[in-house]
Amino acid sequence: MRPRTILHVDLDAFYASVEQRDDPALRGRPVVVAGPAPRGVVLAASYEARPFGVRSAMPTARALALCPGLVLVPPRLGYYGEASAAFFAILGRVSPLVEGLSLDEAFVDATASERLFGDGAAVAATIKRAVREELSLVASVGVAACKFVAKVASDLGKPDGLVVVPAGGEREFLAPLPVSRLWGVGAVTERALAELGLRTVGEVARAGEAGLAGRLGRDRAAHLARLAIGDDPREVIADRAPVSVGAEETFERDLRDRAALRAPILAQADRACARLRAGNMRARTVTLKVKYGDHELVTRRSTLARATADAGAIGALACRLLDEVPAIERRGVRLTGVSLSGLEGRPAQLRLDEPAVERGERLGDALDAIRSRFGRAALRRAVHLPSDDDE
Repeated sequence: MRPRTILHVDLDAFYASVEQRDDPALRGRPVVVAGPAPRGVVLAASYEARPFGVRSAMPTARALALCPGLVLVPPRLGYYGEASAAFFAILGRVSPLVEGLSLDEAFVDATASERLFGDGAAVAATIKRAVREELSLVASVGVAACKFVAKVASDLGKPDGLVVVPAGGEREFLAPLPVSRLWGVGAVTERALAELGLRTVGEVARAGEAGLAGRLGRDRAAHLARLAIGDDPREVIADRAPVSVGAEETFERDLRDRAALRAPILAQADRACARLRAGNMRARTVTLKVKYGDHELVTRRSTLARATADAGAIGALACRLLDEVPAIERRGVRLTGVSLSGLEGRPAQLRLDEPAVERGERLGDALDAIRSRFGRAALRRAVHLPSDDDE
């Protein structure tokens, strides 16, 4: 069975980073988002505050005592919710299988997305880049074949980390870590393991279920023994229906030729539609995103008469939307993207007497099958190939 590609994505010091992003005077300073002393509690601490021992869930009074010059910012929970929604929209462009753990943390199953975005490291880099460019925030990402190892990897990479644990390398990666890294090991269990002479995850793995059961009981022993070797079969359970899917590209140099932008836009429509079909979805609304060379962002949107996952129809509409974007030749374009929304379910089997749009979906299904077997580059539409002028 093909190993899964699971990502754990976590925004670094989320609340505090949003405040530092929005107020330049806070950047580089120790900041906490917290209720007022003496009864308030720290919700988030910037990385500048952490060397002083300041942590989330700490009483505000204690944080102020530990860190001279600490800046106390009252929470804006509604505003963080807006930033979180934008974060999850980025994750949703990569995969429909997104399991949120909190406003700033999620698991993503990117197994089926690799043919569109590349391997796990490439998917993670895509997410990190989008978070930085679109939200001006920083994400740490762990990539592994299971949830537990991906979570540990992202934690170890903070801040601004990208840690990849290759399939088959879980046990070696976990072995030197303290037993406290195992899910379910608190102070009491840690003491019990220490009494058995077990202080690292590798030592727990070598002891195995049999060596743990007498002290911890069979169920707990089995749980820890499996985790210690990186055995975590739990699936990523999408806890929200995707609002949109999309694809985008940042160019190496600003493009000023409107005609030259059509090929990448068509390719983005093709990738977005492949994601639709992978999730058995169709879309009615097409949004074209264009970022000028000076970073100003404009969008154009149109709604189809009927939902589809046909890249031909969606690509054609995206190109018509490009005609509505002004000043391309003068200002240059550094990024384009195609986003699809107004999602609805797609029938598992299309009719033989289907209209042209549905026949386009059948062509897409065939392309998906070929690329899944032979790789993303195995087959491309001719319109996506570079012209003679590009070579």
